[in-house]
Amino acid sequence: MKLIYKLHLSFGVLLVCVLMLTATFVYPLLMDTLIDNQREELRSQGNAMMELVNSLPVQELTPTQSSAAAVVQPAKEINRTIDALLIEPNSNILFSTMTEAQTKSWIPLIEQYSTHNQGLWENGQEKYIVETLTSNPQSLDPASAVAPATLVLSTPLSKVKSYQSELFARTMFIMVIGGIIAFSLSLFITKRLVTPLEKLKLELKKVEKRHFDEVQLIQTGGEIGEVAQSVHHLAGELKQYHHAQRQFFQNASHELKTPLMTIQGYAEGIRDGIFTGDRADNGLDVISSECERLKRIVTEMILLAKLESEDGIFDQEEVSVEQLINQTVDRIRPLAINEEVDIKIKYEVNKPSNLHIDGDSEKLLQAVLNIMSNAIRHASKAVDIEISEQDGQVQIDVIDDGEGIPDHLLPQLFQRFIKGKNGETGLGLAISRAIVERCDGTISAHNGEHGGAIFRMSFPIH
Repeated sequence: MKLIYKLHLSFGVLLVCVLMLTATFVYPLLMDTLIDNQREELRSQGNAMMELVNSLPVQELTPTQSSAAAVVQPAKEINRTIDALLIEPNSNILFSTMTEAQTKSWIPLIEQYSTHNQGLWENGQEKYIVETLTSNPQSLDPASAVAPATLVLSTPLSKVKSYQSELFARTMFIMVIGGIIAFSLSLFITKRLVTPLEKLKLELKKVEKRHFDEVQLIQTGGEIGEVAQSVHHLAGELKQYHHAQRQFFQNASHELKTPLMTIQGYAEGIRDGIFTGDRADNGLDVISSECERLKRIVTEMILLAKLESEDGIFDQEEVSVEQLINQTVDRIRPLAINEEVDIKIKYEVNKPSNLHIDGDSEKLLQAVLNIMSNAIRHASKAVDIEISEQDGQVQIDVIDDGEGIPDHLLPQLFQRFIKGKNGETGLGLAISRAIVERCDGTISAHNGEHGGAIFRMSFPIH
């Protein structure tokens, strides 16, 4: 099932569950609330009537027509759904808002429920909400005092149920309308949410088929927008990686093919007697030299593959930056000062401190040596090394005063078999990049403002 249908189904089930729970808990709660409100209304009406009854003299409580009329008048003002009955203990009816038949049917109920006043009284097939109050008539002569009368106020439970049904129906109608609006809103939001995902799926299909140039950036916001940007960036990285891999195989085949052809040519010439004497000796020297070159290329290729894939070849430790640079200068000095060249090497620490980084000391030494040898090959007179601390990073700059790096080589300078002028195998800078990155560092190169190249390595401070 598609995600959009799952979301619609989930939200629909949620709305149904909310409506069912509402019906289950609200419906009986409405009944209890309405009954309590009805009792409060009965009690309020009864208190008003009993104040009038209690204010009348005892003589006027006798069941005469005039007194009954005087007492019944307030009863006419009460709610039409409320029936009132005022009765003496001897069952003399002082007044009643009911019919005569109804009044006679209520007299035995009053006697039945007088000892235990229940909340709901049953009269035939109907249930009633009942409130009873007792009068306290005034009497000037204690000898003529009469027993207090009982006021019975009642309303049919069916009336309350009708109110309950009407109110519940309106409540459910409002909730259903709200649910429809919420569901419509969820359809809109879900569509806005799922549509970018469907487009993103199509772009991932292009990545799967290696159509990296066709991958487009999905314009959307939020977390999905971040994922879309990551996918677009990933497509660019994969395109570059795929191009680099293809170029690597092409360059590797060329780098290996040339010495192999040379070796094969001299070997066959010596075997067939074409090269003899000094020419044969020279051929053997060439074969030996090309074998060494092949060995160096293969060794560096294996090292580079291990640096990019294996974890066990790195021994992480605390490395002193100044000690690392001192070792590099000591080892590279013979290359800088000899019969052919005289390159001055100097370095300075802009912020004197004992700076340390995490990494493999031997691998880091090899990385810096590769950078330094590259700088010496292209320098005119001097190579400078600057060590500084910038924003919690140890920064090592190797600066030469040569012609600089050609613009077309800058984007791919650290890739395999990319060689500049006087380059050897084209793997030295790629190995340096792999080592620096395995030490959680970064490496970059650019041309200086006044000429020459600047190689910058940055590492987190230990």
